[in-house]
Amino acid sequence: MKLWPFSRSELETRDADVADMDGVLHALWSGQSSGSVAVSGAAALRVPAVASAVRVISEAAATLDIRVVEVQADGTETPIPGHPVAAILTGDANPWTSGFELIRDLCADGLTRDWGGLAYVNRVRGEIREVIRYQPGAINVTYDPWTAEPTYRMDGQIVDIRNVVHVRCPFDRSPLTLAAEAIGVAQQMERHAAMLFKNGARPGGVIQTPKPLGDEGVRKMIKSWRAAHDGADKTGKTAILWDGAEFRQMMLNSVDSQFLELRKFQILEIARAFRVPPSMLFELDRATWSNSEQMGFEFLTYTLEPWLRALETALARALFTKEERKKFRISFDRDDLTRADLQVRAAAISSLISAKVINPNEGRSWLGMAGYSGGDDFSNPHINVDPSMGHNGGPPLDDPTPSQEPANA
Repeated sequence: MKLWPFSRSELETRDADVADMDGVLHALWSGQSSGSVAVSGAAALRVPAVASAVRVISEAAATLDIRVVEVQADGTETPIPGHPVAAILTGDANPWTSGFELIRDLCADGLTRDWGGLAYVNRVRGEIREVIRYQPGAINVTYDPWTAEPTYRMDGQIVDIRNVVHVRCPFDRSPLTLAAEAIGVAQQMERHAAMLFKNGARPGGVIQTPKPLGDEGVRKMIKSWRAAHDGADKTGKTAILWDGAEFRQMMLNSVDSQFLELRKFQILEIARAFRVPPSMLFELDRATWSNSEQMGFEFLTYTLEPWLRALETALARALFTKEERKKFRISFDRDDLTRADLQVRAAAISSLISAKVINPNEGRSWLGMAGYSGGDDFSNPHINVDPSMGHNGGPPLDDPTPSQEPANA
């Protein structure tokens, strides 16, 4: 059931252009001239590299486990799976949107729209019922010219800032807008390649003759040439020309031969704009097994982490009261993206337990295993000997019975 938070009796007039933010207003905000190759909105997302960059960031953020944790007095954090906010973010944000879709779409809006990702928190008598991401333009945001404090409006009415989730972009411009020219060049190259094959590719060669053949002569020459050379079974046969005719092979000029390299360079430009490693856009020319793993860590640290922090703070600001924010916080589990193979993880967990950084039960929880009795103690299994057992599996250390040595024959 859709809970509409506003009455429609008294509505202010709102410009119709606000509903189409990808249109005329984009040119006013970005300063792009009508003759520019820059593109934005849905047109930019039709460039495969752009769509891939937006998806890899937004979907990576949405696939991480999200939880509500309680911050204790000593600074430790305890997950609270039964918290109402956790139920919304991990279950259904509203009857038609899951928590995964909400996080993904908010992050994607921040990557593609200058006003960022916006969602409305619907409360009834102070209780959160649903979080709705409306279509672009439904929520309008303006900023104070001095303090940059945002003001939100829906249907012309001001919305309480505490009820709006707002994931803002750096520089108040989305990466898609900041790289509009580079994306436009990539799109023009795509269009050029499409038109090339649509209108017919360059022929492999031409036959030149010093004598006029006439229409009938040309038809006979084409027919005989195809009869002699068309088909895979006739490849490599010797061509026979007559009346001084010559065959001239068509060569690619320098611009044509660099076309593929230019297209690859535009992928790198788009990767720079979104701060995504080129290998994640499937540009693998310089990718190796070693640097691909390193680029994956750089993606988490320099690309995804800022967006995760923006999502965490935006969600907490809208879903928690000021008092609750002192006690609770929203956290994405980054471990899902830093997991190595089982052997490396086992070695890392073992070393952390030996150093008493974590206890055995915490290490087991990283592997999705239940704890065991006594596993909460911080001890080094390599130097802390179990008193119930002796050295090398012998009798207990406190056993007064002396060991029996075999008698010499």
